[in-house]
Amino acid sequence: MSAATHPPSRSFANIEELRAAVGTTLGTSDWLEVDQHRIDLFAEATGDRQWIHIDPDRAKDGPYGTTIAHGFLTLALVVPLTSGFFRLDSAKMKLNYGLDRVRFLTPVTAGSRVRASARLLGVEHTRTGLRTKQEVTIELDGSDRPACVAETLGVIVLEAQR
Repeated sequence: MSAATHPPSRSFANIEELRAAVGTTLGTSDWLEVDQHRIDLFAEATGDRQWIHIDPDRAKDGPYGTTIAHGFLTLALVVPLTSGFFRLDSAKMKLNYGLDRVRFLTPVTAGSRVRASARLLGVEHTRTGLRTKQEVTIELDGSDRPACVAETLGVIVLEAQR
């Protein structure tokens, strides 16, 4: 159930190259199916067992004609869908730092496919390295509107300077 990126990840030799990429797309992932099993596992892990997510029989008569993924499941897919988009040669590790803005625009019905693209919005120095900001769009196969758009923040811890 992994999500590979396509094209292959971008590699930046230094901070200046990464900064020069601000405003560009870092990558687009392959499509990933969001099946009922994944939705059920998320419901179990989070305790969010609302019928619209886990009861296909009841959901047939609901507003979407089937179950839908939790919004936070869609958001959680940002990590596996975008994790290989870029690498910085001097990075010791990359960490999630948070989110500035998240919008769930279109429900992801069970069996739908999603993919992510990310555009680098900014790079700034911090005490331990760099903070990055990306606009991540989770596309929904067959929909004109995305499932989710989020501004994600990351921290890049740099190798010790010699």
